[in-house]
Amino acid sequence: MNYLQTKQKYIPYMLVAPAVLVVLLVVFIPVINAILMSFQNYDLRRPKEIGFVGLGNYLLMLKDVLFWKALFKTICWVTFGVGLQFFFGFCLAELLNTYFIGRGVVRSVSMIPWVTPGVLIGLMWRWIFDGNFGVLNDLLLKLHIIDDKIAFLSQTGTAFPCVIVTIIWQGIPFFALMILAGLQQVPQELYEAAEIDGASKLKQLFYVTIPTIRNTLSVTLLLRVIWVANSVDVIFNMTEGGPAYATQTLSVYIYNKGNALNLGYASTMAIALAILLSLVAVPYIRSTFKEGK
Repeated sequence: MNYLQTKQKYIPYMLVAPAVLVVLLVVFIPVINAILMSFQNYDLRRPKEIGFVGLGNYLLMLKDVLFWKALFKTICWVTFGVGLQFFFGFCLAELLNTYFIGRGVVRSVSMIPWVTPGVLIGLMWRWIFDGNFGVLNDLLLKLHIIDDKIAFLSQTGTAFPCVIVTIIWQGIPFFALMILAGLQQVPQELYEAAEIDGASKLKQLFYVTIPTIRNTLSVTLLLRVIWVANSVDVIFNMTEGGPAYATQTLSVYIYNKGNALNLGYASTMAIALAILLSLVAVPYIRSTFKEGK
């Protein structure tokens, strides 16, 4: 093997090396560090007590009532948040896939919630739901729907629905964009054949559209479930997990523990959340391997 052949052999590895290095530095090393910290009593408030505790943090987590409450909130947060994002995003994608005057402008404007940083979204909706100066209270009072102002984010019964509404508003454009890309790949011949067979618009949706873009829907749902489950910025900037832990999802609980310098316990819960999200991804990975065979 001459010099030129040797060089060509190693060129692909050299091209991939920068990306691999970035992954190692940004993902792999922090993950290993988090796993190691989860087996330690790593509390920076008491540095002298830092040491190996084995499965102590994991046993503590299983006994932690707030952990189970946060996990339940996370399930509700993901189920209602992602579910309604998907529904409204699908409807918006169908609308944007049809021709009407000004469609390009509507497509651009509809992306605003998605491109807006989560911190700004949290602050904006915090102002909308504000009990004293909020736009929502002002609107409801003018419409005579309520007689007095409501502190939406300060009551346990209304705070969690409010943050869910916010995350729905943020995520609709993502689903609309991804589903719209899938819809534009569906051959028109399939719809024409379905119409000839007498299929209604609803049947075309369930027997033509959805089966054709099934892979797009699966990937989009999986990505959004992972992102929403890990979301901290929106909730933290609206309620910081309160009142009385009413909006404290698992990711927010992890952030609060880490912010309190209890990095060992925060790492333990982070590992638990990563395992749960990995289990969510298993069905999609299995189906991908089956299709590849």
